[in-house]
Amino acid sequence: MELSKRIADKKVGLVLSGGGVKGVAHIGVIEALLQRDIQPSVVSGVSAGAIVGALYANNIPTQEMVAFFKQTPLFKYNHITINKPGLFDTEKYAIFFETYFPKNTFEALQKPLYVVATNLLLGTATFFHTGTLVRAVLASAALPPVFSPVIIDGTPHADGGIMNNFPIEPLQDTCDYIIGSYTTAMKEVTPAMVKNSLQLTQRTNTLMLHANAMQKLHLPNMLFTPKNLDSIWVLDKKGIEKAYTLGYDYANAFLDDLTAQEPGVL
Repeated sequence: MELSKRIADKKVGLVLSGGGVKGVAHIGVIEALLQRDIQPSVVSGVSAGAIVGALYANNIPTQEMVAFFKQTPLFKYNHITINKPGLFDTEKYAIFFETYFPKNTFEALQKPLYVVATNLLLGTATFFHTGTLVRAVLASAALPPVFSPVIIDGTPHADGGIMNNFPIEPLQDTCDYIIGSYTTAMKEVTPAMVKNSLQLTQRTNTLMLHANAMQKLHLPNMLFTPKNLDSIWVLDKKGIEKAYTLGYDYANAFLDDLTAQEPGVL
C-alpha cells in the first residue's frame, strides 16, 4: 500500500531544522513528498526551517518558496545597524514577508505552525504558535552575530537553533506520524578550514546547532538528511538552487530506495 494511503487517516507532522541557506533543501524534500501526495498538515520549524515552514503552512508553491529566498537580500547596506547588537537589523527584513503573509498572524495560515526562538535573557527556547507571525519567524532566524535579536514582549529573541535545532516537541503529542528534515550538515574539517574568524564562526555555529539536535534525530517516523550540503556556506545565496536540488534529489532517491526495500510501501 502506498505510504500516502497508509497515513491518509493520520495527522502528519513535519519538523524542519535550521541550516541557513542549506535549509532551502527542505523545499526540495517537500516537493518530493507532495509529488507522492504526502501532505503534512502541521509544521514545526526553526531558523531557515521556520521560514520554509511558514511558507508551506500558507500553501505557497515550492518554486515560489525558492523565489522568496532568491529575492530576499541577506546583506543590504541600509540594513546595517549601529544601535543594535548584530551587523544587520533583522526587523528591516519584515517588508519582504508582507506579500506572502499579508494578514501576519499564525491564525491566518492554512496549516498550524510552530516556530521556536531563543529567549536571550532566560536562556530558554520559546515556541510561538499564535499571534503575530513575521516577528516570530524573523526572531527564529536571527543568527548572531550577523542579525540583531528581535524584541518580542519586551524580550530579545534570537535564532531558535541556539537552544533547539530540531523542534519536534510540539508534534510529539499531537501527530500520529512525523516526518523530519535535517539540513545542518556536519562533517570533520581540516585546520585549514578554520583559519579565519568567518570560518571559525561558521564551524562553531554548526557544532552548536548539531549538538542540541543529534539526540532527537531518531524520533521521527521518517527522517530526511540531504547529503553534500556542507559545500554550501550558511549565508551563501549562490547556494540556494543547489540546496533545493540536493534536497529534492536526496528525497526522491530515499523514497525510491524505501520502495525497493519494502515493496508496496510507496
